[in-house]
Amino acid sequence: LVTGNGLQHCMAYCMVFMAACTFVTLLFENVPYGRYASSKYGFPVDARFAWFVQELPAFLVPVCLLVWTSCAKTSLLPNQLLIAMYLCHYVQRSLIYPFLIRGGKATPFASFALAIVFCIYNGYMQIRYLSHYAEYPAHWVTHPCFIAGSVLWLVGWLVNVHSDHILRNLRKPGETGYKIPTGGMFEYVSGANFLGEITEWAGFALAGHSVHSSAFAIFTTVVLASRAVAHHKWYLAKFEDYPKSRKALIPFLF
Repeated sequence: LVTGNGLQHCMAYCMVFMAACTFVTLLFENVPYGRYASSKYGFPVDARFAWFVQELPAFLVPVCLLVWTSCAKTSLLPNQLLIAMYLCHYVQRSLIYPFLIRGGKATPFASFALAIVFCIYNGYMQIRYLSHYAEYPAHWVTHPCFIAGSVLWLVGWLVNVHSDHILRNLRKPGETGYKIPTGGMFEYVSGANFLGEITEWAGFALAGHSVHSSAFAIFTTVVLASRAVAHHKWYLAKFEDYPKSRKALIPFLF
């Protein structure tokens, strides 16, 4: 029976394996929510309700771990800062973002259920490791990897939140349909919100320097990069005047 830190490592490697399987799957199928939602993946769940319920475990599971278990490592500054980065994202994603959604297509139940499972799994893995097992050198917070990772995380978080704000305000009250997003990183890429979140978790992985944070960054990149490419192709097909210089995910390159 695998327990303790060994279990956390097994969970991380399982996530990398899941990322590989997901990568292959997404070569043939888009993640079925939003504009790619399909009834074949189950009955529709209201967008606001879905985002709130599916993301909430990513916040609640860590909070329960921090409050009701003996967290031997939470007195250490690097661990505190990494936990704060994680929680900052999910406070915004679970308690703020869902209630700012305007309209939004319903989420198929299968996608909704899988998101709940992932948020429970990842929330437990990340915070259990950081609160119980992670050990960093005494001056890790001044190490170039931690500093660069923290800056990347902050930049990614800001780009993600700002891009979501732009997308929410594309439609005026009463309007329906899709429009070309402009402003911020949308001037350079079609998936600015995805670029922000990928950057955010890449920074978290660099600062955390663990297989656990790296597995999360890899999984996030696989899913969101695929979605950015799909969005880019969709925009080009939908709008004749879509900016031809705009890339899918990486400014000027891809």
